[in-house]
Amino acid sequence: MANALLSIQMIPKTHNGESVIPYVDQAIAIIKQSGLPYRVAPMETTMEGDLPELLQVVQQMHEAMIEVGCPGALSQIKISYNPIAGASMDRLLEKYPDDK
Repeated sequence: MANALLSIQMIPKTHNGESVIPYVDQAIAIIKQSGLPYRVAPMETTMEGDLPELLQVVQQMHEAMIEVGCPGALSQIKISYNPIAGASMDRLLEKYPDDK
């Protein structure tokens, strides 16, 4: 059972004000490649897993931004950590159907 949820909003720095969207797409691809459960939302992406592995994914995301030429990246992160009862996106969202 996962013990943490981590939500991240990554804001890559770009040269000459170019769009950050391709870089954000690449960051989300890193999350997808991790194999961890995740949900993309308009302003942040939430992952579910054990805290060390979630933080490792964040590190990989930041390193990838540098590798593709960003001079840096800013991230806002929220963590819900519960090593006893665990953490689950489904459990937190079960009373909110996906109805639009």
